[in-house]
Amino acid sequence: MRSGCDISANLKAATELIRRAAGEGAQYIQTPENTLIMELSRSRLASEDVKHGIADALAALAVLADELDIWLHIGASPGHLDDGLMANRSTLIGPDGRTFAQYDKIHMFDADLAGGESYRESETYNSGDKAVLTDLPWGRLGMTICYDIRFPALYRALAQKGADFISVPAAFTLQTGEVHWHILLRARAIETGCFILASGQGGLHEVGRSTYGHSLIVSPWGEVVAEAKGTDPCVIFADIDVQDVGIARERLPSLHHDRPFLTSDNEQ
Repeated sequence: MRSGCDISANLKAATELIRRAAGEGAQYIQTPENTLIMELSRSRLASEDVKHGIADALAALAVLADELDIWLHIGASPGHLDDGLMANRSTLIGPDGRTFAQYDKIHMFDADLAGGESYRESETYNSGDKAVLTDLPWGRLGMTICYDIRFPALYRALAQKGADFISVPAAFTLQTGEVHWHILLRARAIETGCFILASGQGGLHEVGRSTYGHSLIVSPWGEVVAEAKGTDPCVIFADIDVQDVGIARERLPSLHHDRPFLTSDNEQ
């Protein structure tokens, strides 16, 4: 996707892509981080208008999931918490329109990049503190978001708790995406023996951000099985066989080989 500041326009764009995916047979459909709004102003994100707009949009997407009989994973949008704070929240909706799982992003993207780009996600969102797994008809899904990909301990924990698939909806920056996106996603797949499902924002957004696009589906052996070639909004597909998870883990059973160790400065 290439989401902007208008929730209604983003909902319309997402709905069209979701209908296209379902029309071609997709049973699980994932959208990127910032699906319903790409906005840099914390005050606007925290406003009642946005709060109600997000709630109405998620309700419409729940109706859509029910209509199309799909598992619909809305990658991430602002989740307004009871104390007036916000979370960067991923929502999985089942084929009956019910919310089956929600995950609040744990790792906040606070970084200063070359060329003057600066991000302070922690100034907008509160960090989550719980790893989330949920059952799909085909296996277990572990839920992560974007910057989480740089913290392999989270992915290992999800895999060791039975994840077969790990979701990584993202709005990866153009700068970091060009050098790290493919490598990180393939590494997490290889380390965990999981399918990695990573939908991305792409292109120049009206807020001035540039995101990398290149949505990927990666096999448990680290092979890219589907990729969006570039940044234009589109749908990518892959047929997934969960038996590939077991095969990869039998070939390389590293999830069972953790050993305790000490860290020493080895001062002379």
